[in-house]
Amino acid sequence: MSLTPLSRAGDAVARLLADDRPFALLHRRTPGHDQDTVELLTGPVREYATLAEIPVGERPALALVPFRQIRERGFDVRDDGTPLSVLLAAETAVLPLSETLTALPAHRVEVADGAFDVADGEYEEIVRRVVRDEIGRGEGANFVIRRTFTGRIDGFGRADALALFRRLLAGESGAYWTFVVHTGERTLVGASPEVHVRMSGGGGASGAGGTVVMNPISGTFRHPDGGPTAEALLRFLDDPKERDELSMVVDEELKMMCTVGDMGGVVVGPRLKEMAHLTHTEYELRGRSSLDVREVLRETMFAATVTGSPVRNACRVIERHEVGGRGYYAGALALIGLDANGGQTLDSPILIRTADVDARGNLRVPVGATLVRHSDPAGEVAETHAKAAGVLAALGVRPGPSRRRPKPPRPADDPRVRAALDGRRAGLAPFWLRMQERAGGARGHALVIDAEDAFTAMLAHLLRSTGLEVTVRPYDEPGLRRAALAHTGPVVLGPGPGDPGDADDPKMRFLRELTAELLRGHRHGLLGVCLGHELIAAELGLPIVRKESPYQGAQERIAFFGREETVGFYNSFAARCGEAEAAALAARGVEAACDPATGEVHALRAAGFASVQFHPESVLTLDGPRVVSELLARSPLTRS
Repeated sequence: MSLTPLSRAGDAVARLLADDRPFALLHRRTPGHDQDTVELLTGPVREYATLAEIPVGERPALALVPFRQIRERGFDVRDDGTPLSVLLAAETAVLPLSETLTALPAHRVEVADGAFDVADGEYEEIVRRVVRDEIGRGEGANFVIRRTFTGRIDGFGRADALALFRRLLAGESGAYWTFVVHTGERTLVGASPEVHVRMSGGGGASGAGGTVVMNPISGTFRHPDGGPTAEALLRFLDDPKERDELSMVVDEELKMMCTVGDMGGVVVGPRLKEMAHLTHTEYELRGRSSLDVREVLRETMFAATVTGSPVRNACRVIERHEVGGRGYYAGALALIGLDANGGQTLDSPILIRTADVDARGNLRVPVGATLVRHSDPAGEVAETHAKAAGVLAALGVRPGPSRRRPKPPRPADDPRVRAALDGRRAGLAPFWLRMQERAGGARGHALVIDAEDAFTAMLAHLLRSTGLEVTVRPYDEPGLRRAALAHTGPVVLGPGPGDPGDADDPKMRFLRELTAELLRGHRHGLLGVCLGHELIAAELGLPIVRKESPYQGAQERIAFFGREETVGFYNSFAARCGEAEAAALAARGVEAACDPATGEVHALRAAGFASVQFHPESVLTLDGPRVVSELLARSPLTRS
């Protein structure tokens, strides 16, 4: 999209202060973009009901996408009425960064009555409940629960908005976007570290597809008072909680990439994202897509780093544990337009580390921590404070980083830190580091049943790599039972949240009945994954028990039918098999691969069906394609 140069930033800032038009100032660290500039957009703001209505043209459109927009994906969400607002740029300009900093107001913005809406002790108790009642009961692998710093800025106006923007530009480092957006009704000022999704060259006539980039960021290293050191950073990189947290969000965003990146891609990283008050770990997912940019935006609502995994059920958990609606928090800004060749472009940061101020001066700064099985309640409270620190420092509520202290050597440059990051990459599945599209000699058509976990998108990608055609259908789609029983190819019972033994859960009742029918009457191959495995094990008469410690996002080395495999688990329940049960299964021609210490069943196989408790499609399973190919080879229609 083309922007008109403006020679003097001072003139532009003076005009913004003199009139009442909506505007946006954006400092973007988009690759290939001049980071020594600030972009100015002015024009009317319109409200739309759906993302598909946002206009795509030569003039850029800047969408403010609220969290409630996730209802477009059919997910449960509290509707707080926050609008999908779009600034349609009538005028654009590029301003030199240095001149803009000089021209912007530099006064202090005073905040009154500032406090978090959820006290520290109350948030600690929420962490305990989520780990115990949600992760412990199989509702998901991780969840992001918000608390909000609230306050009041008396007499808040455009000059205050610009002053806050200046302080963020000067005081926060490493942000992907630093921005101020003023719609007339509200002002968003933030420094977001994280790409939501980026796309270039989309929708063109060549059919080559556009390049899609996602950037999962997770794991939070809070800088100590004396600044970060290599030793402290190495301890952070070796922390199981932080390591598991990032792996889980990579899996979750790979689910989305497999949905929108229908032409293949790669995983790059891990890398460090260094900011003023903290450092994150991150990966970059790159793919190619034939979709319209608005479809890409819709299908990636919203990142696991701000919701949880699986995203659909995370929305329900958020509803149970958060106070009020999310507004724009965890939503996205989205700059949409066309490039010089007519290809669609999309650049979108996640709306975090952002102050939301309404026309009366009421201030909200929402932040959240990613809660996992290893979460320490006090540590998660401290993480929310660290994440809010950049914006609160700009508001003068928290002290900013000292500028008198000489800068220490960057710990990220230490070769031991680089080796630790390389070691993390070595623990990921090579399949996903290159995301091969097709390989192998299997033939046939697999039907994958989605039990509310988009891991099925990754399963479909993996199955296609074996040569299979794949259709994914939700468990509650009308006619699914009939279609599954009549399918002349392998049926895959996919993963999903919940307790497989809960007879009061309509989903579990349906899937248990369907599993029994498939075991009795389907002759073309049946594969169960995670929840699907537990359902098959239950039909075979094995007890399903709740694990003392959830295995959500755990990478383990297991015995798998005579060899060892490194695999990724996402389960809070497991089937158990003792010697007597194993003998009874063997008499029926069923083999079980079990943990010798606990008796937990890692996998089952027999003529015509197989199941695995772990996720062969996960980035944590090192050789998932071979595992799936071998299990499916027992099905007559997939033998090469």
